[in-house]
Amino acid sequence: MMPWTINQTAVLPKQPRPIISIGGGGIVHDAHYPAYRKAEFPVVGIFDANVERAQAMAAQFGVPVVYPTLAEAIAQAPAHAIFDVAVPAVNIVEVLHQLPAGRAVLIQKPMGDNLVQAREILALCQAKSLIAAINFQMRWAPFIIAARSLIDQGAIGEVHDMEVRVTVYTPWHLWPFLQQVPYAEILYHSIHYIDLARAFLGDPVGVYAKTVSHPKLRQMQSRTNLILDYGDLLRCNIETNHQHAYGLRHQESYVKWEGTQGAIKVKLGLLMNYPTGEPDAFEYCVLQANQEPQWQAVAIDGSWFPDAFIGSMASLMRYVDGETNVLPTAVADAFKTMCVADAACRASATGATVIATA
Repeated sequence: MMPWTINQTAVLPKQPRPIISIGGGGIVHDAHYPAYRKAEFPVVGIFDANVERAQAMAAQFGVPVVYPTLAEAIAQAPAHAIFDVAVPAVNIVEVLHQLPAGRAVLIQKPMGDNLVQAREILALCQAKSLIAAINFQMRWAPFIIAARSLIDQGAIGEVHDMEVRVTVYTPWHLWPFLQQVPYAEILYHSIHYIDLARAFLGDPVGVYAKTVSHPKLRQMQSRTNLILDYGDLLRCNIETNHQHAYGLRHQESYVKWEGTQGAIKVKLGLLMNYPTGEPDAFEYCVLQANQEPQWQAVAIDGSWFPDAFIGSMASLMRYVDGETNVLPTAVADAFKTMCVADAACRASATGATVIATA
């Protein structure tokens, strides 16, 4: 058996840049700041419309400055700082309008609540020459980096099948604003898997989709089936059910890749028993001539939260400093993910092919 190298960590910048945090909500508390603390990325200031929340975040995470206004945060930001924007999607454009031209900014996903907003964000970033990326951070989860390293080495051969299955109970009451967003499950959750599929498989030619609500949560969609069309040899299926309120016994949360020479399966423990979460798991199987298939387990250090958020910020810092010429989730690429998500929403609204009755 070939000695495969299984990397799990993102490449860090040689010299981290200071971070100015715009928005201090739950995702910043649970993921951004723990990630930056772990990676020793310096957060030098925070602004949030809720000053008390900003002050609490600053006290908990040792942020030295709380700005009373967005204008002051921008005016006092170090010239080489990265702006870390984590505001509701509908407010992204308002923030970008106020940023100086040519600055670097990491924008929390999604890239707007719909394709119209995504187009406006893309156009504004281009007009202002912003070095902008969208925080589709799942690409840098340790188990995803590990899967990428195996696939890039050819361990499982040609990938011909990618499947995401999520059967969990998600406490949507933690994000009440989502209940007002059309197609919230696709745009705020399944969009991670759409972006992940694009990262591994490229751009699909089309999408089949249906997203539905639940009798106990009728005001928003919380269950989705997506098929990304990659032709007749490559299957990509995404299935989510966030209303499985029957305990952990039959909950599932995984990504699986199958290739001509092997397969990889990753358990996304974070989504099970959320927000406490369950342990992740990583297994792979490489076919050997004249041997029964055997699966190998690999211990993974870290998880989606907070470690993936290290990678998304690190990639932007390294790009700005010329350490790499690739910015994986640049707004131009993220816009393509939004286009697929938009197509999924439209496909769901259009409905299924009518069955002939005679």
